[in-house]
Amino acid sequence: MHRALLPVACAVLALAPLSAALAQAPAAAPETPGSEAGQNRIQVVNRTGQDATALHAVRSGRADWGSNTLPRPMPTDKSFTLRTRSEAGCRFDIRLVTADGKRATLRDRDICATPRVEVTAADLRPAPSRPAEGTPNPRAAGSSGTGFVVATDRVLTNQHVVAGCNKIFVRTADGRTLPAVPPARVDESVDLALLAVPGDPGEVVSFRSTPDVRRGEGVIAFGFPLAGLLSSDPKLTRGEVNGMNGLRNNPNHYQISAEVQPGNSGGPLLDMQGHIVGVVVSKLHAQNIAKQTGDIPQNVNFAIKGSAAQVFLRRAGIVPEVAPSSGADRSAADIGEDINRSTVFIRCEK
Repeated sequence: MHRALLPVACAVLALAPLSAALAQAPAAAPETPGSEAGQNRIQVVNRTGQDATALHAVRSGRADWGSNTLPRPMPTDKSFTLRTRSEAGCRFDIRLVTADGKRATLRDRDICATPRVEVTAADLRPAPSRPAEGTPNPRAAGSSGTGFVVATDRVLTNQHVVAGCNKIFVRTADGRTLPAVPPARVDESVDLALLAVPGDPGEVVSFRSTPDVRRGEGVIAFGFPLAGLLSSDPKLTRGEVNGMNGLRNNPNHYQISAEVQPGNSGGPLLDMQGHIVGVVVSKLHAQNIAKQTGDIPQNVNFAIKGSAAQVFLRRAGIVPEVAPSSGADRSAADIGEDINRSTVFIRCEK
């Protein structure tokens, strides 16, 4: 990497800060059925062709799924009715798990407008792979970065985030810690790595297909900067695409103004429709540039282009999900809630 660039993976973490970085706030109390006034009802119908063993319904945007609401398995073609507090609102995420471990996940359902939800076999997705064995060693020297889910049990990050690691762990949005299974697929020339992380690390995100990214577009960086110093929750920053190439005219990079710090490396860069347009990779090393030029650069950061990341993924045997970006911009808060489900904290033990 050029000396003027400062990778934003993370500095070495001390023992106490690492424990703090892995902490997770307790989940809110799960919604439970009831019959009092001032409640909304959700009737979930099992049309999957097999017994359902678990049913979860939580407010949209919540990172975890709460408790299983089924007192016993629900046969196919049967229904189960939940009652939620009216102050919880109308937008809910629903997950049904079948006897063979498959899951149907229905996001952002308006239960006030449509209180009856039918779950079919077409909604089911394969059961997550079993996690590999292993737990983090708090005494091990370590560094950290960010990654995001690009396929089932696959996490994309920077190569420099995982370089030299003896073990790699990810912390998911719902607070679980999962080990990555070696070897990682890496390409040092573009500074990308693909990790195999069995155990359902998060939801798969879509890359932007069209239109082409333009200079001046708004973007959002999401990740875990300065782990052990800042709070352990992910951070969102907004900015713009400043330039269509990186340092020394690197055609695989964008220059961006979204602020990033050590620990942001490998995190997603999103457009204002919530689609991936890049992978955060580095920032200009202000001290080195000041020595060379006598001037301190302000907020010059870089991201690997989404197109380059897609080429890397296809070479690794992954067909990335893509979607066009059109229509009105979404709010940064809404985009943050969505990408939070797909973004992981990466712990590298050396």
